[in-house]
Amino acid sequence: MTDGRESLLEFPCDLPIKVFGRNDPGFRAAVVAIVEAHFGSAYSVAEQHSKQGSYASLTVTVRVESRAQADAVYAALVAHELVLMAL
Repeated sequence: MTDGRESLLEFPCDLPIKVFGRNDPGFRAAVVAIVEAHFGSAYSVAEQHSKQGSYASLTVTVRVESRAQADAVYAALVAHELVLMAL
């Protein structure tokens, strides 16, 4: 690894990213736009809503080539105002 930090991931790999936000009409669109900016159309999305429907979670699975690429998409996701958390 070039940055000296250890990683449990071996690249390239398929990485599921769990993204949480309020169940807002723009939430899914915002997450998809960020993912497409980093990975194009090579991703899959699964969506789930909280019991009362107030929150939504998206599991976006992408093929990452490096830790830098994974870090960049996480940073973009958590910086967005509609995203509460990304794991």
